[in-house]
Amino acid sequence: MKVAVVILNWNGRRMMEQYLPSVLTFSREEADIIIADNASTDDSVAWLKASYPNIRVIELTENYGFAEGYNRALKQVDSEYYVLLNSDVEVTHHWLTPLIEEMDAHEEIAACQPKLLSVANLDAFEYAGASGGFIDRYGYPFCRGRIFDTIEEDNGQYDDAEEVLWATGACLMIRATDYWAAGGLDGRFFAHNEEIDLCWRLHQMGKRIFCFPESYVYHVGGGTLPKSNPRKTFLNFRNNLTMLWKNLPEEDLKHVMRVRWFLDYLAAFQTLILNRNWGEFKAIFAARHAFKKWRHEFERLPNRPDERIERREKLPFCTCDGRKRYALLWQYYVKGRKVFSDLPE
Repeated sequence: MKVAVVILNWNGRRMMEQYLPSVLTFSREEADIIIADNASTDDSVAWLKASYPNIRVIELTENYGFAEGYNRALKQVDSEYYVLLNSDVEVTHHWLTPLIEEMDAHEEIAACQPKLLSVANLDAFEYAGASGGFIDRYGYPFCRGRIFDTIEEDNGQYDDAEEVLWATGACLMIRATDYWAAGGLDGRFFAHNEEIDLCWRLHQMGKRIFCFPESYVYHVGGGTLPKSNPRKTFLNFRNNLTMLWKNLPEEDLKHVMRVRWFLDYLAAFQTLILNRNWGEFKAIFAARHAFKKWRHEFERLPNRPDERIERREKLPFCTCDGRKRYALLWQYYVKGRKVFSDLPE
């Protein structure tokens, strides 16, 4: 088929038992369903083979994480469109149809996502992607429907199709040719920020990313690592800094990295003093140290922004590389703008 829905699993039998039936019911006529297993140590693979013998299972030899796990799995998938789908996502009737129709009609669109709603609160957006994502001038990700920890109720306010900077890896449709042209997900990230990095690279290649809320799914979120886990904090900070190092235009790099040095350490001490969370405090310091240690191993991409012949501003009110022009921390904490619709254009 032209569409392959690929679910990356690691010790996720419980999630698949609950949510795989919806994927099969509402996707089977439009897509091949494939499970890629990241060397699970539970009985996920045995259960899959016994319960769903007709589903293709790609067995990876070790836990490569989200990024490299998908890279290795997708090399074994022959399809025009990939859909990267988390195992804790419940899909809905005809969820694929709007995504496929839009991608078929617009070749310049490299990737898209549906609207992401929460399993815990069906009337609210879900943290991981809501209705499409952006980053501010200093690299902080946010979404239509979610800024930092403020998650909005879904009242249809973001139901218009919108060009965004990044689409969520929890449910990401992407052209296979564009995925590989951009180099795929950066396997060194392991997990977190990898889809933002990929979409940012695609945007700077002149491609477009969209959210099409006509399609919607429900996401549990935090299925592998809970939100407050120090390991998640470490990966988020390290990978976000690395993403900036890789993708920022040369003229902005030093300034942004200096500001982030201050803001990251401020966040660390705030976590320690206000929340008394020693684990999170140490995770931020460890992330900064890890980034400093390995940043020179990350070669700047061949098509880095300052070397491009053509630099087209695809997103309105954004910098030439796609970041919003404002500082999100200032807007959120000083200006009190806690929902997306209140932010400046």
